[in-house]
Parts: sequence; structure tokens; C-alpha cells
Amino acid sequence: MKYMQNSDAAQERFEDDPMTAVGNLFDIALVFIVALLLALMAVFGHEVFQHQEARRTASGELELILHRGKEVKRLRESREKAEGRGVRLGVAYQLEDGTTIYVPEGE
Repeated sequence: MKYMQNSDAAQERFEDDPMTAVGNLFDIALVFIVALLLALMAVFGHEVFQHQEARRTASGELELILHRGKEVKRLRESREKAEGRGVRLGVAYQLEDGTTIYVPEGE
């Protein structure tokens, strides 16, 4: 029986060590980090897989390619004049330094 330890002595030694709580805090921090990453992926995950590019075709037309997940959409420049009813919203001016200013109608 000389190799058996007193269970009360082992319990006291474990309770007196202030570093035992650090292991539990580390586990809680890991769970919190994983939950935060999952929440961020749920919110921003769709934007990660979306991108667009613009290029000129062989005929010189401008083509915009939109990638959204597995969906690919191609938009091509049209030379046709748009027709229909509408309301004038304002005027846009381009300054000498290249910036564009929009002035709403009536101001």
C-alpha cells in the first residue's frame, strides 16, 4: 500500500494550483474563436466568392464578366440608343483633374 496516494492530498494539490483554470480559459477561447469564424463566414462568405472583370473583345466591344459562386454572367456593351419614359435627375460634370461631379436637378 505504500504506492497508493492519499486521494485527499492529491485533491488539495490540484485545487491549490492557480494555473489549472488557464487550461479551461484556453478551451473557452478556442470555442469562441471558432464560433466567431463561423458567424463571419455566414455573413461575408457570399462576397468572398464574387468578383468581376472587364475586358475588350476581339471586335473592340466592352464585356463585363460577373462571377457569383458557380454562376457566370456576361454583359456586353450595346450601341443601341435607349428609349422610354423617364425623368431627368441632374447633370454630371467632369473637371479638369478628372473627377466627376453630379449636380441634382433644381439645386
